[in-house]
Amino acid sequence: MSRRVWIFDLDDTLHNASAHIFPVMNQAMTRYIMQSLDMEEAAAHQLRQHYWRIYGATLKGLMRHHGVDPHHFLAETHAFLTDDMVQTTKQLRQLLQRLPGRKCIFTNAPRAYAMRVLNVLGIADCFSLVFSVESSRFHAKPSVRGFQLLLRQLQCRAADCTMFEDSLPALMTAKRLGMRTVWISRRLHRPNFVQYRLSHVLALTHSPLKKAAHAFPC
Repeated sequence: MSRRVWIFDLDDTLHNASAHIFPVMNQAMTRYIMQSLDMEEAAAHQLRQHYWRIYGATLKGLMRHHGVDPHHFLAETHAFLTDDMVQTTKQLRQLLQRLPGRKCIFTNAPRAYAMRVLNVLGIADCFSLVFSVESSRFHAKPSVRGFQLLLRQLQCRAADCTMFEDSLPALMTAKRLGMRTVWISRRLHRPNFVQYRLSHVLALTHSPLKKAAHAFPC
């Protein structure tokens, strides 16, 4: 059995969340901030974006600076999801099944949301672990602490892991820890901490990385 561990982000990595999910999710988070902090829409929108830029997750800023209950926030801001909002791709399951080694999800989303998306995509059973924001004890990516908790649960070394992400700050942390990094993006410029860039996760089928996977020592 290969020692290789494939770590996948979920939204905008395994499926296109920007098309239908993120716009609604962002509105839900803005409304939550308006109601919880008694703010006007423009100010709440600005605060949401500010915390996302600073911490990589709006929730972390709300917890740190406003004492927001994370479970309540996640339940309220992810309740909108319907199956038809998830864009499915048949080839994705085949790709995952052909990868040697363990596969896991590492997401800043709550577990209930992640499992629903994975079930709609038809790939939930491809992963030995779904490591959600609750699993990270709300140390959302790109926090080093969240990565450390993931590695502890996987009982593996960072050097055994390849991480697929659309977020550059998360990939920077992954690289710093010693993981192989794959950026899912259509942007052409590749930062030096990104080892591979794929326009879409399905492009892995034709990538040199796929060949390297099968040559990884047991």
